[in-house]
Amino acid sequence: MSVAVVFPGQGSQSVGMLAELAAAEPTVGETFAEAHDVLERDLWALAQAGPAEALADTRVTQPLMFVADVAVWRTLLANGLPMPAAFAGHSLGEFAALVAAEAIGFADALRLVERRATLMAGAVADGEGGMAALIGLDDEAVVAFCKETTASFDGNRIVEAVNFNAPGQVAVSGHVDALERLVAGAKAQGARKALMLPVSVPNHSSLMRDAGASLAEAIDALVWSMPGVPVVQNEPAAAPATIDALLASLRVHVYNPVRWTGSVERLRDTYGATLVIEAGPGKVLAGLGKRIDRALPTLTVESPETLAAALEAARAAAA
Repeated sequence: MSVAVVFPGQGSQSVGMLAELAAAEPTVGETFAEAHDVLERDLWALAQAGPAEALADTRVTQPLMFVADVAVWRTLLANGLPMPAAFAGHSLGEFAALVAAEAIGFADALRLVERRATLMAGAVADGEGGMAALIGLDDEAVVAFCKETTASFDGNRIVEAVNFNAPGQVAVSGHVDALERLVAGAKAQGARKALMLPVSVPNHSSLMRDAGASLAEAIDALVWSMPGVPVVQNEPAAAPATIDALLASLRVHVYNPVRWTGSVERLRDTYGATLVIEAGPGKVLAGLGKRIDRALPTLTVESPETLAAALEAARAAAA
């Protein structure tokens, strides 16, 4: 029996997030204060005041969610969480996982995340890119539907399946008008639900390839260590055996898929996870976990009550 810790990415942000936890746990405020010193931006004030539209701007969302994830992780550690068997992070959350595993320091990772956000925001013109979610179609059907939609624009606009989040739940990414066409026609394809997501850029799509090339240079300029605890990376849904393998995956991260179903299955099957803790705001990964394996519970941590419940369950799982 063992515990795995996972970190959410963009889409889990909300106005007022972590307010209850911060009121009870000084580690949250201390982490945001450290981030203020690094970036000279008051992300905590922005998160508490909003508006939601401001938080959805990837230039805000990415550093904000990264800091929030690390703040929750540090809070868990400060309250005696046993060291997990493995980590994973959904998209942006992978950077928080790498900090938790001591592959890179907080300040360097935060600057890298801010660079990532800036590059991704500039990859397409404002309002041109985004993401949507399709529920009720299998992976292959979504891939085929995306190809069909892209072809309907004569290849001038794209939409691609990028986040394989859970059985029957896939996120797609690309040009907004192509996404809107896909969402409008999704029910005719058999989808139960289709909706645009509060994300301002086409994450993990081929539109991010140029941004990825520039980000790779920033990644290579930093000092990395082999994770002290395995980190299951989004692609190939496995922990790297070498530092070279880790960095090779990270360099193409922004335009490669997020294989979350496979990542959670890897935490369970390879690292023996019997409990998963979601370290960060919201309940997105807990919801996905129920669809992936109902027998593998995911506990959220965003209030004193949920913190206490997660710690109690983790101690029991590690006993």
